[in-house]
Amino acid sequence: MPIVVDIDVMLARRKMSVGELADRIGITPANLAVLKNGRAKAVRFTTLAALCDVLKCQPGDLLRWEAEDTAGE
Repeated sequence: MPIVVDIDVMLARRKMSVGELADRIGITPANLAVLKNGRAKAVRFTTLAALCDVLKCQPGDLLRWEAEDTAGE
């Protein structure tokens, strides 16, 4: 998938655990792990806004696009 999730980078910069972040934004640690590991199919804007609020960052700090390797096509 060309969308890369950098929540772990922001967690490290803020010296915050996954559990603490999950508690502060109101989702389960399991659901946060799905998002953090790039396995989520979608993210609600309310969740993205909560992440940005707690981590004091912009959506672009958490999500980025990378071109897929098309060498095999």
